[in-house]
Amino acid sequence: MTAPNFGSPMTAVGRMLAYFTFTAAVMPVQWLAVGLRWRLRKTLPHWYHRHACRVLGIRIEARGAISQAHPTLFVANHVSYLDVEVLGALAKVSFVAKAEVATWPFFSWLARLQETVFVERRAQRTAEHRDEIAQRLEDGDDLVLFAEGTSGDGNGVLPFKSALLSVAERRPRGEALTVQPVSISYTRLDGVPLGRYLRPFFAWYGDMDLGPHLWHALSLGYVTVVVEFHEAVTIERFGSRKALCDHCHAVVSGGVASALSGRPQQPAALLEAG
Repeated sequence: MTAPNFGSPMTAVGRMLAYFTFTAAVMPVQWLAVGLRWRLRKTLPHWYHRHACRVLGIRIEARGAISQAHPTLFVANHVSYLDVEVLGALAKVSFVAKAEVATWPFFSWLARLQETVFVERRAQRTAEHRDEIAQRLEDGDDLVLFAEGTSGDGNGVLPFKSALLSVAERRPRGEALTVQPVSISYTRLDGVPLGRYLRPFFAWYGDMDLGPHLWHALSLGYVTVVVEFHEAVTIERFGSRKALCDHCHAVVSGGVASALSGRPQQPAALLEAG
Protein backbone atom coordinates (compact mmCIF):
# COMPACT_ATOMS: atom_id res chain seq x y z
CA MET A 1 0.00 0.00 0.00
CA THR A 2 1.30 3.46 -0.85
CA ALA A 3 1.49 6.11 1.84
CA PRO A 4 -1.31 8.69 2.03
CA ASN A 5 -0.54 12.16 0.66
CA PHE A 6 -2.26 13.86 3.57
CA GLY A 7 -1.66 14.11 7.28
CA SER A 8 0.63 16.28 9.34
CA PRO A 9 4.22 15.26 10.16
CA MET A 10 4.14 17.76 13.03
CA THR A 11 1.09 15.99 14.46
CA ALA A 12 2.93 12.66 14.29
CA VAL A 13 6.03 14.09 15.95
CA GLY A 14 4.02 15.74 18.70
CA ARG A 15 2.03 12.62 19.45
CA MET A 16 5.10 10.39 19.45
CA LEU A 17 7.02 12.67 21.81
CA ALA A 18 4.05 12.96 24.15
CA TYR A 19 3.40 9.22 24.07
CA PHE A 20 6.97 8.11 24.72
CA THR A 21 7.50 10.73 27.43
CA PHE A 22 4.28 9.71 29.19
CA THR A 23 5.05 6.01 28.81
CA ALA A 24 8.61 6.38 30.08
CA ALA A 25 7.28 8.04 33.23
CA VAL A 26 4.72 5.29 33.92
CA MET A 27 6.83 2.21 33.10
CA PRO A 28 9.06 2.22 36.23
CA VAL A 29 6.01 2.44 38.50
CA GLN A 30 4.34 -0.49 36.73
CA TRP A 31 7.60 -2.46 36.84
CA LEU A 32 7.65 -2.12 40.62
CA ALA A 33 3.95 -2.94 40.89
CA VAL A 34 4.37 -6.15 38.88
CA GLY A 35 7.54 -7.20 40.67
CA LEU A 36 6.08 -6.61 44.13
CA ARG A 37 2.61 -7.92 43.17
CA TRP A 38 0.88 -4.71 44.16
CA ARG A 39 -2.79 -4.32 43.28
CA LEU A 40 -1.73 -1.21 41.37
CA ARG A 41 -0.43 -3.50 38.59
CA LYS A 42 -4.06 -4.06 37.54
CA THR A 43 -5.35 -0.51 37.82
CA LEU A 44 -2.38 1.47 36.51
CA PRO A 45 -2.48 0.02 32.95
CA HIS A 46 -6.20 0.91 32.72
CA TRP A 47 -5.44 4.51 33.70
CA TYR A 48 -2.42 4.57 31.40
CA HIS A 49 -4.33 3.36 28.33
CA ARG A 50 -7.11 5.90 28.83
CA HIS A 51 -4.58 8.73 28.80
CA ALA A 52 -2.56 7.14 25.97
CA CYS A 53 -5.68 7.10 23.79
CA ARG A 54 -6.05 10.83 24.32
CA VAL A 55 -2.41 11.40 23.43
CA LEU A 56 -2.65 9.25 20.28
CA GLY A 57 -5.86 10.84 19.01
CA ILE A 58 -8.22 7.91 19.63
CA ARG A 59 -11.88 8.42 20.47
CA ILE A 60 -13.73 5.36 21.71
CA GLU A 61 -17.45 4.68 21.43
CA ALA A 62 -18.26 1.87 23.86
CA ARG A 63 -21.47 -0.09 23.40
CA GLY A 64 -23.00 -2.75 25.59
CA ALA A 65 -22.11 -3.72 29.15
CA ILE A 66 -18.68 -5.02 30.15
CA SER A 67 -18.85 -8.32 32.03
CA GLN A 68 -18.56 -7.90 35.77
CA ALA A 69 -17.66 -11.55 36.30
CA HIS A 70 -14.08 -12.29 37.29
CA PRO A 71 -12.52 -14.01 35.53
CA THR A 72 -13.85 -13.20 32.06
CA LEU A 73 -12.33 -14.23 28.76
CA PHE A 74 -12.98 -11.45 26.23
CA VAL A 75 -12.97 -12.86 22.68
CA ALA A 76 -12.34 -10.11 20.13
CA ASN A 77 -11.46 -9.50 16.51
CA HIS A 78 -8.08 -7.89 15.86
CA VAL A 79 -7.50 -4.88 13.61
CA SER A 80 -4.47 -2.96 14.85
CA TYR A 81 -1.76 -2.60 17.49
CA LEU A 82 -4.01 0.22 18.70
CA ASP A 83 -6.55 -2.40 19.83
CA VAL A 84 -4.49 -2.92 22.98
CA GLU A 85 -4.73 0.76 23.90
CA VAL A 86 -8.45 0.78 23.15
CA LEU A 87 -9.44 -2.30 25.13
CA GLY A 88 -7.02 -1.45 27.92
CA ALA A 89 -8.75 1.93 28.26
CA LEU A 90 -12.10 0.21 28.76
CA ALA A 91 -11.31 -2.69 31.09
CA LYS A 92 -8.67 -3.91 33.55
CA VAL A 93 -7.39 -6.73 31.39
CA SER A 94 -4.29 -8.57 30.28
CA PHE A 95 -3.82 -9.89 26.77
CA VAL A 96 -3.08 -13.15 25.02
CA ALA A 97 -0.55 -12.29 22.29
CA LYS A 98 1.45 -14.18 19.70
CA ALA A 99 4.98 -15.08 20.76
CA GLU A 100 6.55 -12.72 18.20
CA VAL A 101 5.38 -9.73 20.25
CA ALA A 102 7.81 -10.78 22.99
CA THR A 103 10.69 -9.99 20.59
CA TRP A 104 9.55 -6.50 19.52
CA PRO A 105 11.68 -3.60 20.81
CA PHE A 106 9.91 -1.42 23.37
CA PHE A 107 6.44 -2.92 22.80
CA SER A 108 7.56 -6.23 24.31
CA TRP A 109 8.36 -4.36 27.54
CA LEU A 110 4.88 -2.83 27.57
CA ALA A 111 3.33 -6.24 26.97
CA ARG A 112 5.27 -7.85 29.81
CA LEU A 113 4.38 -5.02 32.16
CA GLN A 114 0.72 -5.73 31.45
CA GLU A 115 1.34 -9.42 32.24
CA THR A 116 0.61 -10.57 28.72
CA VAL A 117 0.40 -14.30 28.01
CA PHE A 118 2.55 -15.11 24.96
CA VAL A 119 1.49 -18.06 22.79
CA GLU A 120 3.13 -19.79 19.85
CA ARG A 121 1.20 -20.87 16.78
CA ARG A 122 2.66 -24.38 16.78
CA ALA A 123 -0.04 -26.95 17.48
CA GLN A 124 2.20 -28.97 19.79
CA ARG A 125 2.39 -26.02 22.20
CA THR A 126 -1.38 -25.49 22.36
CA ALA A 127 -1.90 -27.60 25.50
CA GLU A 128 0.89 -25.78 27.35
CA HIS A 129 -0.49 -22.37 26.43
CA ARG A 130 -4.00 -23.46 27.34
CA ASP A 131 -2.79 -24.46 30.79
CA GLU A 132 -1.05 -21.12 31.30
CA ILE A 133 -4.16 -19.23 30.27
CA ALA A 134 -6.27 -21.46 32.51
CA GLN A 135 -4.03 -20.70 35.49
CA ARG A 136 -4.32 -16.97 34.91
CA LEU A 137 -8.09 -17.32 34.81
CA GLU A 138 -8.00 -19.45 37.95
CA ASP A 139 -6.15 -16.56 39.60
CA GLY A 140 -9.06 -14.29 38.67
CA ASP A 141 -7.39 -12.39 35.82
CA ASP A 142 -9.53 -11.09 32.98
CA LEU A 143 -7.91 -11.85 29.61
CA VAL A 144 -8.42 -10.68 26.02
CA LEU A 145 -8.04 -13.30 23.29
CA PHE A 146 -7.79 -12.10 19.69
CA ALA A 147 -9.43 -15.17 18.25
CA GLU A 148 -8.48 -14.64 14.59
CA GLY A 149 -4.88 -15.41 15.48
CA THR A 150 -3.74 -12.40 13.45
CA SER A 151 -4.96 -8.93 12.52
CA GLY A 152 -7.22 -8.19 9.57
CA ASP A 153 -7.96 -5.22 7.33
CA GLY A 154 -10.80 -3.96 9.51
CA ASN A 155 -13.45 -4.41 6.81
CA GLY A 156 -14.57 -7.79 8.11
CA VAL A 157 -13.69 -10.56 10.54
CA LEU A 158 -11.41 -13.49 9.73
CA PRO A 159 -12.36 -17.01 10.89
CA PHE A 160 -11.84 -17.60 14.60
CA LYS A 161 -9.44 -20.32 15.72
CA SER A 162 -11.08 -22.56 18.30
CA ALA A 163 -7.93 -24.20 19.74
CA LEU A 164 -7.25 -21.67 22.52
CA LEU A 165 -10.96 -21.42 23.27
CA SER A 166 -10.60 -24.91 24.72
CA VAL A 167 -9.80 -23.06 27.94
CA ALA A 168 -13.55 -22.36 28.12
CA GLU A 169 -14.01 -26.05 28.88
CA ARG A 170 -12.29 -25.50 32.23
CA ARG A 171 -14.11 -24.35 35.34
CA PRO A 172 -11.95 -21.72 37.03
CA ARG A 173 -12.88 -21.35 40.68
CA GLY A 174 -15.43 -24.14 40.21
CA GLU A 175 -17.72 -22.22 37.85
CA ALA A 176 -18.21 -22.13 34.10
CA LEU A 177 -15.92 -19.56 32.51
CA THR A 178 -17.62 -16.35 31.40
CA VAL A 179 -16.85 -15.58 27.75
CA GLN A 180 -17.74 -12.19 26.30
CA PRO A 181 -17.52 -11.54 22.55
CA VAL A 182 -16.20 -8.07 21.68
CA SER A 183 -16.21 -6.36 18.29
CA ILE A 184 -13.70 -3.63 17.38
CA SER A 185 -14.33 -1.33 14.41
CA TYR A 186 -12.40 1.71 13.17
CA THR A 187 -15.19 3.84 11.78
CA ARG A 188 -14.41 7.56 11.38
CA LEU A 189 -11.57 10.02 10.90
CA ASP A 190 -12.34 13.47 12.27
CA GLY A 191 -16.00 12.49 12.22
CA VAL A 192 -15.99 11.41 8.55
CA PRO A 193 -16.61 7.70 7.74
CA LEU A 194 -13.31 5.99 6.93
CA GLY A 195 -14.47 3.67 4.16
CA ARG A 196 -12.42 0.85 2.67
CA TYR A 197 -9.69 3.16 1.34
CA LEU A 198 -8.76 4.88 4.60
CA ARG A 199 -9.38 2.07 7.10
CA PRO A 200 -6.07 0.29 6.30
CA PHE A 201 -4.19 3.36 7.48
CA PHE A 202 -5.25 2.25 10.98
CA ALA A 203 -5.60 -1.49 10.38
CA TRP A 204 -2.21 -3.23 10.50
CA TYR A 205 -2.04 -6.57 8.73
CA GLY A 206 -0.20 -8.67 6.18
CA ASP A 207 3.39 -7.60 5.52
CA MET A 208 2.96 -3.95 6.54
CA ASP A 209 6.03 -2.46 8.26
CA LEU A 210 5.19 -1.29 11.78
CA GLY A 211 7.26 1.92 11.83
CA PRO A 212 5.92 3.59 8.66
CA HIS A 213 2.39 2.43 9.42
CA LEU A 214 2.48 3.90 12.93
CA TRP A 215 3.90 7.16 11.61
CA HIS A 216 1.10 7.56 9.04
CA ALA A 217 -1.59 6.67 11.58
CA LEU A 218 -0.33 9.25 14.07
CA SER A 219 -0.05 11.96 11.42
CA LEU A 220 -3.78 11.84 10.73
CA GLY A 221 -6.65 13.32 12.74
CA TYR A 222 -8.80 11.80 15.46
CA VAL A 223 -9.90 8.23 14.76
CA THR A 224 -13.14 6.89 16.24
CA VAL A 225 -13.13 3.26 17.34
CA VAL A 226 -16.43 1.54 18.09
CA VAL A 227 -16.14 -1.24 20.67
CA GLU A 228 -19.21 -3.36 21.33
CA PHE A 229 -19.41 -5.71 24.30
CA HIS A 230 -21.91 -8.39 23.41
CA GLU A 231 -23.88 -10.70 25.70
CA ALA A 232 -21.60 -12.75 27.94
CA VAL A 233 -22.05 -16.53 27.66
CA THR A 234 -20.54 -19.81 28.85
CA ILE A 235 -19.75 -23.00 26.99
CA GLU A 236 -22.62 -24.71 28.81
CA ARG A 237 -25.04 -22.82 26.58
CA PHE A 238 -23.53 -24.37 23.44
CA GLY A 239 -22.19 -27.74 24.51
CA SER A 240 -18.90 -27.63 22.64
CA ARG A 241 -15.87 -25.42 22.06
CA LYS A 242 -16.56 -25.37 18.31
CA ALA A 243 -20.13 -24.18 18.79
CA LEU A 244 -18.97 -21.49 21.24
CA CYS A 245 -16.32 -20.34 18.76
CA ASP A 246 -18.87 -20.18 15.93
CA HIS A 247 -21.22 -18.15 18.13
CA CYS A 248 -18.51 -15.66 19.08
CA HIS A 249 -17.48 -15.25 15.45
CA ALA A 250 -21.06 -14.66 14.30
CA VAL A 251 -21.75 -12.12 17.04
CA VAL A 252 -18.48 -10.22 16.55
CA SER A 253 -18.94 -10.21 12.76
CA GLY A 254 -22.43 -8.77 13.20
CA GLY A 255 -21.11 -6.08 15.53
CA VAL A 256 -18.40 -5.04 13.09
CA ALA A 257 -20.84 -4.95 10.17
CA SER A 258 -23.26 -2.84 12.21
CA ALA A 259 -20.58 -0.36 13.30
CA LEU A 260 -19.15 0.04 9.79
CA SER A 261 -22.61 0.59 8.34
CA GLY A 262 -23.27 3.36 10.86
CA ARG A 263 -26.33 1.61 12.27
CA PRO A 264 -25.60 1.04 15.98
CA GLN A 265 -27.30 -1.92 17.64
CA GLN A 266 -26.84 -0.43 21.11
CA PRO A 267 -26.44 3.06 22.58
CA ALA A 268 -22.83 4.26 22.64
CA ALA A 269 -20.88 6.01 25.38
CA LEU A 270 -18.09 8.27 24.08
CA LEU A 271 -14.68 8.14 25.72
CA GLU A 272 -13.10 11.38 24.59
CA ALA A 273 -9.55 11.33 23.30
CA GLY A 274 -8.83 15.00 23.41
